[in-house]
Amino acid sequence: MPFNPFSLAGKHILVTGASSGIGRQVAIWLSKQGARVTLAARDIGRLEHTLSMMEGLDHAVETVDFLDGSDISQWMKSVAKASSPFDGLVHAAGVQLPMPIRATSLAHWEKIMSTNVTSGFSLIKAFRQKGVCNTDSSIVLVSSVMAKAGEPALMGYCASKGAVESMVRAAAVELAREGIRVNAIAPGVVQTELVDTLESLVGADSMKAIEQRHPLGFGNPLDVAYAANYLLSPAARWVTGTALVVDGGYLA
Repeated sequence: MPFNPFSLAGKHILVTGASSGIGRQVAIWLSKQGARVTLAARDIGRLEHTLSMMEGLDHAVETVDFLDGSDISQWMKSVAKASSPFDGLVHAAGVQLPMPIRATSLAHWEKIMSTNVTSGFSLIKAFRQKGVCNTDSSIVLVSSVMAKAGEPALMGYCASKGAVESMVRAAAVELAREGIRVNAIAPGVVQTELVDTLESLVGADSMKAIEQRHPLGFGNPLDVAYAANYLLSPAARWVTGTALVVDGGYLA
């Protein structure tokens, strides 16, 4: 068989936020590419539903809350010890929580930052521990085009995703010597439960206007899964510290 640089056969990948949306589709797609996937989220029922749609065997389900004060480093070390070290991590868990500036409380702001930024830091720190990951491993954080552009009522979300991309750049430089690549994916609007929530807040007319700003229309979670596949694979061996924009032309 010729060498396929995009193959994930035999790779062990941790996917957070795998109970819905982008995280769920990433997990399903990676399983179809031969990866062994550990699914992580808070809702065991929804994780089991994701598992039922995956291909292959030996996948695992882990219920975990990255913000409850538990030791994520110890948890990840125990998961790796019980199965095998990881070759990759996709952190897809996150929140949007639209809110006008005048109505944004400090608690609301801090919830967005904790969920979107602090959780990513905790996972990067845990992943790089000895025995947790293999050499030539890859971390992928899901960012957003909102790291580079603004939208009304999304100041907290925009700020958090900007922080994610800055964190990715710094981690990539520091962890390169440990054989760990760190990148982000910056999607435009993707048809998930988050979009349904946003539409209920801003209305159908506003959502139509947002869609028209995407020359190729809204995306599909699979579009992000394909990008994750690339960044996790040997094909991206010389790619680190970047945010891969997958936005249907929104930023253009």
